[in-house]
Amino acid sequence: MSVSVTFGEERLAEQAAETAGRLAAEGVHEALAAGDPALWGPEAEPEAAIRLGWLTLPQTSRELLPELGKLVERVRAEGLDHVVLAGMGGSSLAPEVITTTADVPLTVLDTTDPGQVRRALDDRLDRTVLVVASKSGGTVETDSHRRIYEKAFRDAGIDPAERIIVVTDPESPLEQTARDAGYRVFLADPNVGGRYSALTAFGLVPSALAGADVERLLDDAAAVQPLLSQAEGNPGLELGAALGAAALSGRDKLVLEDSLSEINGLPDWIEQLVAESTGKQGKGILPVVGAEPGEAEDELAAGIDSDGALTVSGPLGAQFLVWEYATAVAGRVLGIDPFDQPNVAESKENTGKLLDRPELPVGTPILVDGPVEVYGELPGSEAPKDLSDVFTRLLEAIPSDGYLAIMAYLDREAAFDAPHAEGASFEEMTEAWSAADPATLRAQLAVRTERPITFGWGPRFLHSTGQYHKGGPQNGVFLQITGAVEEDVEVPGKPYTLGRLQLAQALGDQGALASRGRPTVRLHLTDRAAGVARLLAAAREV
Repeated sequence: MSVSVTFGEERLAEQAAETAGRLAAEGVHEALAAGDPALWGPEAEPEAAIRLGWLTLPQTSRELLPELGKLVERVRAEGLDHVVLAGMGGSSLAPEVITTTADVPLTVLDTTDPGQVRRALDDRLDRTVLVVASKSGGTVETDSHRRIYEKAFRDAGIDPAERIIVVTDPESPLEQTARDAGYRVFLADPNVGGRYSALTAFGLVPSALAGADVERLLDDAAAVQPLLSQAEGNPGLELGAALGAAALSGRDKLVLEDSLSEINGLPDWIEQLVAESTGKQGKGILPVVGAEPGEAEDELAAGIDSDGALTVSGPLGAQFLVWEYATAVAGRVLGIDPFDQPNVAESKENTGKLLDRPELPVGTPILVDGPVEVYGELPGSEAPKDLSDVFTRLLEAIPSDGYLAIMAYLDREAAFDAPHAEGASFEEMTEAWSAADPATLRAQLAVRTERPITFGWGPRFLHSTGQYHKGGPQNGVFLQITGAVEEDVEVPGKPYTLGRLQLAQALGDQGALASRGRPTVRLHLTDRAAGVARLLAAAREV
């Protein structure tokens, strides 16, 4: 089964057909299939020349399969059935989709939240195998996870070399560190950027260890590959033309749905791919995951095997390749380089400077509403009356072509630990989870505005929509949520804890956003559970 792109809207179909026809006449389909780095202009050519290796991954990644098969056999023979992945952005999002779709267990650590990391540490450490995945090896979150697990293994009398597997680029600092420590190392193709790396070792190694059929992913990608060099019947060209044409016409918010799909979680992976690839030079396409189509006029609803103005159907491996191809095509239509991420480092640098200070500059709250402290500047000269007033003023500040981004630096799994009565029904448990889940805030605020609202977990989103927030159209309004840390986790060999790092990341990004003159407010929960309850109650107040 290959990938198909269908249109449920005549206007979009016409725009896509016209744009795809122009691209085909320019020979874009042939040039991209051949890996021509000149497609995105002379300024982008040097970066593109070392970022097109994803085009041939359905063949080149097969070289990994024999050694990966041996590793899987060894790990299973040793009874190591708890696979933990420490990785950020493209190093974690693709394996998460692959394993969720395959219904095999994988614990993903793409967080600096102490509670979430401690939960993973406390879960079957004696049967844990850790995959440390980072292209550069310098990703602060992943480096912290590696250090924490190394100590945990040693404290438990376990040799880390028997439990840690590293995926990185050749000659990265992490490769040398791993080889010195005696860790098993898988090298990924250095000519593939992180968000295009689903079919590299970054996607395949942790997924195979968890039990997914990664060879089938490559088979499905290989099946669609010949279509991507054609002018007609090319799903990547059709999809990329549709995305680019819609954005140029003003529909630059992409609502992603997969409610009817056998593929679970693909929108989160698409979000990073599209937002980080296109959000720059004041341009871009903003993916909106979890929204209802039609919340704003400038939205384009894309369904993953479900109804929408645009519907994409097909197996996961093929969809990975087609969406990557389409994103590259959309970059050409928009006139940007789809392979760089010029603004991602800004928040990282801010965070590093903050960590060098004796105390983090949290500032003085402009309002305290029960267990919630409010920091930042709100539009208007008067101080906010309460938390509901904060929400109202933020919503009113969204430009007619803008959006609100909610960014929660919290434990993204904590809601599922919400207490519920034994024997409660599924509906009752769902209600309990929603009442404890800060992501519910997105839906509650969405009914109060016609503009799109996104939700991201920090620092995860910094490797995804974070590029769009700073490099894309400057029409965003930003709401951060941080929380008090009751039990912190030390980072061995570093002068900070996870809790301090997590707050520094929020403050670093807040500074980057505020420097652009965008409304940015931070809500700090002095009690996390009570704070989330207060947020949701205030959002319901009109």
